[in-house]
Amino acid sequence: MYETQSIYEKVILFIKILLPILVTQVGLYMMNFFDTVMAGRAGADDLAGVAIGSSIWVPVLTGVTGILMAIPPIVSQLLGANAQDKITHVVRQGVYLSIAIAIVIFIIGIVVLTPILEALSLEPEVRRIAKYYLVSLGVGMVPLFVFNLLRSFIDALGQTKISMLIILLALPLNVFFNYIFIFGNFGVPSYGGIGAGIASAVTYFILSLITIVLIQKLAPFKGYIIFNQWEKTDFKAWKEQLKIGIPIGFTIFFETSIFAAVTLLISVYDTETIAAHQSAINFATLFYMLPLAIAMALTIAVGFEVGAKRFREATTYTKIGISSGILLALFSGILIFLFRENVASLYSNDPKVNSLMQHFLIYAIFYQLSDGIGTPIQGVLRGYKDVNATSFIALVSFWVIGLPTGYITANFTALGPYGYWVGLISGLGFGAIALSIRLKMITKRTHRAGAEHISSIGE
Repeated sequence: MYETQSIYEKVILFIKILLPILVTQVGLYMMNFFDTVMAGRAGADDLAGVAIGSSIWVPVLTGVTGILMAIPPIVSQLLGANAQDKITHVVRQGVYLSIAIAIVIFIIGIVVLTPILEALSLEPEVRRIAKYYLVSLGVGMVPLFVFNLLRSFIDALGQTKISMLIILLALPLNVFFNYIFIFGNFGVPSYGGIGAGIASAVTYFILSLITIVLIQKLAPFKGYIIFNQWEKTDFKAWKEQLKIGIPIGFTIFFETSIFAAVTLLISVYDTETIAAHQSAINFATLFYMLPLAIAMALTIAVGFEVGAKRFREATTYTKIGISSGILLALFSGILIFLFRENVASLYSNDPKVNSLMQHFLIYAIFYQLSDGIGTPIQGVLRGYKDVNATSFIALVSFWVIGLPTGYITANFTALGPYGYWVGLISGLGFGAIALSIRLKMITKRTHRAGAEHISSIGE
């Protein structure tokens, strides 16, 4: 990350940061995409089992990843303020924190997983596949969380191409391991949907190892000597990261858990409806990687400028990012509408699943538009380290407005399971409006602070 002068230079730098992040996010999500698609080829029970398992796993994963996303705003602001000497300590403590969180989540999972699955109205085989899919993923939690922390460090330095290259290497490995463990090849038994979890866990270990080696060997990372020595646990540093990370984690958790809740509520319908719903969510979330990547790039760019007290430049990056989000959301909606039949055929050969999924995808078009506005604004606010209001907005949007609206529409109108998607659209729309208002408040406040800063220098 470096200082720019003109809008053209800012656009070019933003694109340089954004594109590798986008490829990285798509690559990470493609692992889940291939898990779902390849499990679907093994059978409807395998697809439904992986779908239910994913609906439980994804909120946990994204929530914890959100906590670890405290690193980009902290590191970016330290870079902008020319305080690079503090970065090594921050990242080391972040690694310790990520390991501790993984261990806690694993222990909690041992206690609550079986009761949660038994409380759902699932067919026995679907429940079995979901359980052991999650157990397999849990084995890879420590390396996965360490990778996410280190990836945040790499991206915060503006070296987003490195993260991209790591994921591009890992993605074909994940597909290869799916081929082995799902279908049973090279002398390995066929595990069906459970094999997707095993394949992901193996991939997580490889991801983490590759990332550690690169940080040790490549500039500029090796200059921070992250793994050259160990230091004592600093709970004050943990507190600083958690103060920023927990609200981010809750924000992401509130958003992703609403999809999990909807999937669990839809579990009262037949297996084909569950499979079609989750397949549609799986594909639509692939397009969510666009605004999410924009948000992550905005956190880095805005955080850098805020750390240097260049608030007008931060506002320029904000306008660039939000405009990009809106345009890409419109483009995504058009693609989903035009190719929904082809997409459905990728997930299942079952005619009923195929037909239901096409209908779900129509609803997905509308919440793409809200995501295109709201998600980039979240990234901007994180660059300012303004995270608490965002968390509250997410809670109200999804759990106070979205889920009740979806439940009422699904159970008291003719829309049935599609009613839950109406709720999702309502929650996302409210969130986009509320976040826009919050951004305006923060921009006004920082412009005033910037003017006072300049005035004090003149005096």
